[in-house]
Amino acid sequence: MATKAKTKADRNSERKSSRTQSTNREKESKGAAQNAFDVLEHDHREVEEWLDEYDELERDDERKADLAEKICMALKVHAQIEEEIFYPAAREATKDDDLLNEAIVEHATVKNLIAEIEDMEIGEELYDAKIRVLGEMVKRHIREEEEELFPELQSAKMDLDAVGMELAERKQELMEKMEA
Repeated sequence: MATKAKTKADRNSERKSSRTQSTNREKESKGAAQNAFDVLEHDHREVEEWLDEYDELERDDERKADLAEKICMALKVHAQIEEEIFYPAAREATKDDDLLNEAIVEHATVKNLIAEIEDMEIGEELYDAKIRVLGEMVKRHIREEEEELFPELQSAKMDLDAVGMELAERKQELMEKMEA
C-alpha cells in the first residue's frame, strides 16, 4: 500500500522524537549497564530507521541490498535474544502467556519472510513488496511490545538490568558469529 508523503513525514517526526527520548535515557545511564528495555528499544529504532530509508530509496539497488542485509540480520539476532532470554523472563514475571505467545508467532512469520527475502535477488519481482510487508509487520510488533508488554513488565518483578546485560552479551555473541 502506498504511503502518503505527509503520513511518512509525521511518522518520521514521531520516531525522531522517540529516538531523542531514548538517546537522552542512554546519556543519563551512560557508564551504567543498559536495562532490557534500552537494549530492545535501541534495536527497534535502528531497524525502523533502516526500513524507512529502504522505503524512500527508488533505484539504488546497491544501497537497497545493503539495507536489506542489515535489516534481516538485525531482526534475526533480535528475535533470537528475545526468544532465548527476554520472553522467558517476561513470561515468568507476568504470567501473560497470550501476549508472549502472539509475539512468538509473529517472530515465526517474520523469520519465514526473512528467509524468502534472503533467497531472492534485489530487483526480483516482489522483493521490494516483501521488504515493505516485513517492515509493516515489524513496526506493528514493536508498537505492541513497547505499548503493551513493556508497561506490564515495568510493574512486574523482573530484573530489567540483569536481563539487559544478558541480552547485550548474547546479542554481541550472535553478531560476531553472523559476521564471521
